[in-house]
Amino acid sequence: MTSSSAATRAGDGRATRWAGQRERRRREFVTAALRAIAETGPQVSTAQIADEAGIARPQLYKHFDDATDLQRAITDEAAQLVTTALRPLWELRGSAIQLITVAVDAHIDWLTDNANLYRYLSLQSHSGRDAVADVKTVIARQLTQLFEHYLTLFEMDTRIAETIAFGVVGLVDSCTAQWLETRHRVPRAELTALLTRWIWRLLDDILRTGGVELDPHITLPPPPLHPA
Repeated sequence: MTSSSAATRAGDGRATRWAGQRERRRREFVTAALRAIAETGPQVSTAQIADEAGIARPQLYKHFDDATDLQRAITDEAAQLVTTALRPLWELRGSAIQLITVAVDAHIDWLTDNANLYRYLSLQSHSGRDAVADVKTVIARQLTQLFEHYLTLFEMDTRIAETIAFGVVGLVDSCTAQWLETRHRVPRAELTALLTRWIWRLLDDILRTGGVELDPHITLPPPPLHPA
């Protein structure tokens, strides 16, 4: 091996290690940002995020191109958190009403537990990128696969699965977001019951239009394994 080849390989090794270290540090800073958002609120500043990470603000931008890059990384992590939180839903067993209730509860739980993060994402949506839409899309894409499974089971047109999924997610998300701001007006259990009933009536109408009459309280065949 020539000296130039050895030097090239050494350089490549250093570049790989630096890339891995930079990615690890980025993840650490995003985790710190999530803590800062939860504690400080949606108006958190990059200085507060840097303080939470235990570094000076200029050091933060050695790992992110700018504030937009940091916001994008936080949004991507939020989408991953949603995916993880809802993963058990794809292995549920029960009736249509039970499945809907558990899914609605899980969505409300996530928004409640991450209220400041949701508000933060909403603020980013107003500044250009629709961060909330990104998170809702993650949920809707997964729900689409679930609806496709049952539409296939009932020998119905699966092309409507995506439209149904986005409609259901939009309903739960918008109602819960409003509830977070005025939660004393409607008890949590009542919110779940209302959304469950509305979603079932929507699904029941779709099924009946396709010639299917389904008892919402009978146990359904299990859905497929959750998406990877």
